[in-house]
Amino acid sequence: MIAAILLTLNYWPRAALVTCFVAFLSFVSVAQDFSAYQSDGMLLSAGFIALFFAPSGLRPRWGETSPPPRASLFLLLFVWFTIYFESGVAKYFGGDPSWRNLTAMDQYYQNGPLPTWIGWYVQQLPHWFHAAATFFTLFSELLVVCMLFLPRRFRIVCFFIVTPLQISIILTANYTFLNYLVLFLGVLLLDDLFLVKFLPQGWTSELRRNLLRASRPNPQVAPSSETFAARFLKVISAVWLWTSALLLAWVFYAMFFLLVAQVSRGVALPGKPVVWLEPFRVANQYGLFGRMTWARYEIEFQGSNDGVNWVAYPFRYKPQRLDEAPRIYAPYHPRFDWNLWFASLGFWRENPFVVRTEELLLDNDPDVLALFAGNPFPQAPPRQVRAVLWQYWFTDVPTKRTTGLWWRREERGLYAPALGRAPDGRFFVVAWPQALPPPP
Repeated sequence: MIAAILLTLNYWPRAALVTCFVAFLSFVSVAQDFSAYQSDGMLLSAGFIALFFAPSGLRPRWGETSPPPRASLFLLLFVWFTIYFESGVAKYFGGDPSWRNLTAMDQYYQNGPLPTWIGWYVQQLPHWFHAAATFFTLFSELLVVCMLFLPRRFRIVCFFIVTPLQISIILTANYTFLNYLVLFLGVLLLDDLFLVKFLPQGWTSELRRNLLRASRPNPQVAPSSETFAARFLKVISAVWLWTSALLLAWVFYAMFFLLVAQVSRGVALPGKPVVWLEPFRVANQYGLFGRMTWARYEIEFQGSNDGVNWVAYPFRYKPQRLDEAPRIYAPYHPRFDWNLWFASLGFWRENPFVVRTEELLLDNDPDVLALFAGNPFPQAPPRQVRAVLWQYWFTDVPTKRTTGLWWRREERGLYAPALGRAPDGRFFVVAWPQALPPPP
């Protein structure tokens, strides 16, 4: 029955987007600490607006006969704008002096969640390059993206300035699907009149005809009698139009509210409409790299049967082996590895999942072991498990030439309490981290 209704209304693409949106929103709600990322919020925001942007029809053919509402197009570009502009505001006005003195990028490539081998080479470049990259980032995020609100030619110029910035970020860091999403949304800066010049004529013949018709005055069509089904569909279309207008206006207000709240603390706007939207995460506040990370720490899980000889659990994505080049994983998001990077910047009491991981490794839990590249204790779980904190640095060019090592590291001690398991199944603390004394 539902399929018949959707087929009648020709909303199959939108139905697919609704399914994707609801499924991802459900995942984000359940994953909690493992989904509290700005990339997740941006995907939900763009996905929701895309419900109104997607063309109708079982085979929409790029929406040749049903162009998307201009409001949905503007809102998708506004999402694109906010991720840039709010991040620029957070950088320049967020209190980190490194952005103003142009040193923010000096250690950036080695200290992010998951660096790449290309980032290793870029890190070796002199300070003047990193200072220029810092200036270009601020210039693009605070000024260039404002071309969105200028006439068509400025938007095209804006696309060709910010697109290389996104591509360089994708090549030098693994920020999951965030930069891919920003990159694809930026394509909306280019209109059909510009794009048809670079596409094969066989792909765009109908689109070219539509553009030609749009440039001519519309002929008057004589009124004709309508069937009941035609009137019904017209009513449904009108309801959809007004519902879309209301929802898009609501989302725009929430996005504008959050943007104003970040730029100016003195402007007071009604916040209730924003609160009502919070569970759906379709309007979000962004602020990437408002404060830079100046050291790279890595948490490594190790197991032992005697408390003397420790064997590390190999990670799938995190830096660990010194002779292994950091790879490119994005747009895939290894959330466990990412959360460990964030946890390394804080204390174990603030990140209880680290101790919980130790407990499950003492059980050889298959779901947790699947997060690692292998199990060094395949026959039976270890008697003790600990989480060790290391500090990592990129090597320099001479070191890599002579040793083949991409990384060097130094041990900083225990990150969390080392655990063992008694015969009755209870966990006990083998050793406490020196940074935090044991509780009384």
